Amino acid sequence: MAKKIKDTDYLVISARIKAMESGLLTRERMEQILDARSDEEVQKILQDCGYPELDAADPEAMDTALAAAREATLSDLADGAPDPRYIDVFKLKYDYHNAKAILKAEAMDTDPDHMLMDMGRVGAAELREALQSGELDSLPPLLASAVAEAREVLQTTRDPQLCDIVLDRWFYRDMDAVAEATGSAFLHGYVQVQIDAANLRTLVRTLRMGKNEEFLRGVLFEGGEISPDALLAVSAARGGGLAELYAPTRFQTAAEAGVHALQGGLLTEFEKRCDDVVGDYLAGALFVPFGEAPLVGYLAARETEYTNLRILLMGRGAGIDPDVIRSRLRASYV
Repeated sequence: MAKKIKDTDYLVISARIKAMESGLLTRERMEQILDARSDEEVQKILQDCGYPELDAADPEAMDTALAAAREATLSDLADGAPDPRYIDVFKLKYDYHNAKAILKAEAMDTDPDHMLMDMGRVGAAELREALQSGELDSLPPLLASAVAEAREVLQTTRDPQLCDIVLDRWFYRDMDAVAEATGSAFLHGYVQVQIDAANLRTLVRTLRMGKNEEFLRGVLFEGGEISPDALLAVSAARGGGLAELYAPTRFQTAAEAGVHALQGGLLTEFEKRCDDVVGDYLAGALFVPFGEAPLVGYLAARETEYTNLRILLMGRGAGIDPDVIRSRLRASYV
């Protein structure tokens, strides 16, 4: 029988994370980047956070550098995590991203290598070999099932969007299964709030596009606090009852922004508020001295940081007004 992992097993890595949090891109540091008079000032701030030179004039190189930073963080913390499944939750999306790229490249007879990211549970080359050979037994079970279904859908319909939908559904199912297997209420809550955010975004987008309930039914995910049936009822009412459905939940403000978006308001503001709800949930990790919560919170904060860095640097490079850039930044717990 495997040894049961206790919160106290995380004492060492929790202490490390508390020290590493000092290098996170805080709201104050983001304001400094917005106010910086030169790119040299920006680079100095980023160096203090442990980043190499990031050049918005070369987005591909910047994305490569951010990917390397992601990989280094995951590898570093994987060495000290008592349960590797907490790291796996953050690697999963790269498995599914790579699967999408490989399957669509296969359908178009192109090479997917430039789109692959070697940061998943399964190496990119290994995943490509498994998909090309059809020998999926070496893959994690849910990923293997996802790939098999997505390939069948793509071959039958020739619709890459449907292929992506299938893989996204399996992605959230996989995340939920990993979270449940750990027994962590905090991790399970993190996955649940992500599913709710994804479903709320999907509901508002489909309503804006004029799609019907049958289409929406096919793109909603199970596992959130709000059931797909409740969302379908809002869709049938053409958005009626949206604010009321979410009023008792942490998504109240995001749903109000969704109502505004349906009336012609900015979709970007609505989507930012959905992301911010996830950040607010993770803020609870700050009040946990040790255990898996600080680890999950830190890794998620880093993911938000990479998004914000891209918004900041690309916005500055394009000469966008600082107030506009500021309005697009995602909330983090620091």
